[in-house]
Amino acid sequence: MGKKTQNLISKRRNKVFWRHLLAVLSLVIITGLLVVFTNFQVNAVFREQDRNFQLSTSLQTSQKPHPLPATLERWQDKTDSGDYFDQIKPTKVGYFIWSSFPVKVKIETPTGVSEKQSQIWVNSVLQAVQEWNVYLPLQVVEKAEIADIKIFRKAPPLQIEAGSKIPRARSALTVYDLYTKNNIFSHRFTILLSPSQTGDYVLSAARHELGHALGIWGHSQLQTDALYFSQVLNPPSISVRDVNTLKKVYEQSTSLGWPVLEKD
Repeated sequence: MGKKTQNLISKRRNKVFWRHLLAVLSLVIITGLLVVFTNFQVNAVFREQDRNFQLSTSLQTSQKPHPLPATLERWQDKTDSGDYFDQIKPTKVGYFIWSSFPVKVKIETPTGVSEKQSQIWVNSVLQAVQEWNVYLPLQVVEKAEIADIKIFRKAPPLQIEAGSKIPRARSALTVYDLYTKNNIFSHRFTILLSPSQTGDYVLSAARHELGHALGIWGHSQLQTDALYFSQVLNPPSISVRDVNTLKKVYEQSTSLGWPVLEKD
């Protein structure tokens, strides 16, 4: 084989090598962008899931307001900040209003992490509970079976949005159950906070989802509110508008907390 032929083969091999390398690099870059975009979407939006619930045809409930809790009755907005009550939609049972206090909260101790990491997470969630306790009486309990709200460090199930077949991860999720106890129509919540949340974002997510569980079943359009629909770089504390909205919710009618009547 002549030297000229060897050089030609060598050039062809080099071309093939560089083509393969460019293809691999392109795939890595595209995958990297996808990971970055996906992570942004995961951390960008808080969602809550409305579970389907059908009341038995043999039961009936009436919707009426409860007396305001003393903490909200005392609340006065001296800044005239307004609210976002128009973004809160009632469910088929009315608004999510607690009428028996304190609302019992169970913070499940995380597993699969170090004791230090576990305690940091619990402390962040506990801080969120303490912040909301100013406006509604809350009590942290040890027994899960008596809890009204249970909070877990657990990845929410993937979500498939309308018009898309690609499942998306979520940062947090709040779901509710409706049931009767001692003939009283009642509700309870489960909150899942993704393990991907760390630092101040754990507190932010817990604060936000607790807001849903306490009755704010909707989102604010302002970044300065804890119930803003998207996660922000510097998470806000509970705002005056958040509390104004919560108070207005508790002035509404609900079936929750009232006796269930048998139909004739």
